[in-house]
Formats: sequence, structure tokens, C-alpha cells
Amino acid sequence: MPVPSSQPIEQITVQTLAQLLQADPESRQFVDVRESGELAIAKLDGFAHFPLSEFAEWSGDIQTRLDPHKETIVLCHHGVRSAQMCQWLQTQGFTQVKNVSGGIAAYAIAVDPSMPQY
Repeated sequence: MPVPSSQPIEQITVQTLAQLLQADPESRQFVDVRESGELAIAKLDGFAHFPLSEFAEWSGDIQTRLDPHKETIVLCHHGVRSAQMCQWLQTQGFTQVKNVSGGIAAYAIAVDPSMPQY
């Protein structure tokens, strides 16, 4: 991935994520940057899958696959890879990028204890 942007990344809690998924999911876009094997263990519906390991395959057409002006919520396992993605998206002109703090691991603990943890 390219050099990260110096803009701070807005963080949201997993509780906020749960509310956004319930409220009006069509008004925003959700991105999961975990690997396919991780999605096989635990995933949330409504997320587009852009694994960071396949960056070279999807990065060139990100502007057509996602709307740079739509609120974009990014998720990974613990919040590190998603923060990297958020920084990169900002360098691509995305204006409303938010990182899910704690990732799906925190979601499984705080929001949906029935979700498998890994």
C-alpha cells in the first residue's frame, strides 16, 4: 500500500456499527478488508470484500467499485488493517471514511456473542 495520508481517521465503536447496520445501510457502504479464510469464520452481511492481500487486483478500479462521496465504514479483525485501508481511501479522494475500532473481534464480544471468535 502507498504512503498513508496524514489526515486523522475517524473511529467508530462496534456498538455504533451495529446501529448503522440497522438504521439505513443503503445510505453508506461497508468494506471488509480481511482474508477469505477469516470471512469463512465470521462475517457481517452487507460488507463488500476487499482483502488487503489482493490490493493489486482491486485498487486500480476502487473509484468505480465504491462511491468516494458516500460514508464508508471499514472493518477488519482488530482495526489495524482497516485503519490502513481508511488512510489509503483518503488518498484516493474518499471523504467520509470511518474505521471500526476493535474490528470484528470487538463486535463478537460486545454486540453478538454468538459470533465465532478467532
